[in-house]
Amino acid sequence: MESKTIKRFEDLIVWQKARELTKAIYLQTKSGKLSKDFGLSDQLQRSAVSVMSNIAEGFEHQSTNEYIRFLSIAKSSCGELRSQLYPTFDVGYISKEIFEQLYKQSEEVSRLLSSLRASLQQRSKKL
Repeated sequence: MESKTIKRFEDLIVWQKARELTKAIYLQTKSGKLSKDFGLSDQLQRSAVSVMSNIAEGFEHQSTNEYIRFLSIAKSSCGELRSQLYPTFDVGYISKEIFEQLYKQSEEVSRLLSSLRASLQQRSKKL
């Protein structure tokens, strides 16, 4: 089986999943009661965008160590997003089903970030 060469950050599955998560967050924050809570909706959007942006920024760096650092930042933003989902659900801005869907998506992105980071760390040790 031939492995696909990653030439652009857009080729990364983790970036694609982060993009999907960001879209889902934006769709939730543009309607209903959540759209009127500017502070929380802005934080949710910023956290989600931060995940995908840090993946892209790290990829564009010429240093594996810098890439690893940006993946760590992306993972932190993913945790921040998951934390922000709780008050969003707790005050009734989103349903339990939406909460669980967004939480699951963010966990998947977080796992993929951990795997990519670990892979890069292993590869850099071999060099």
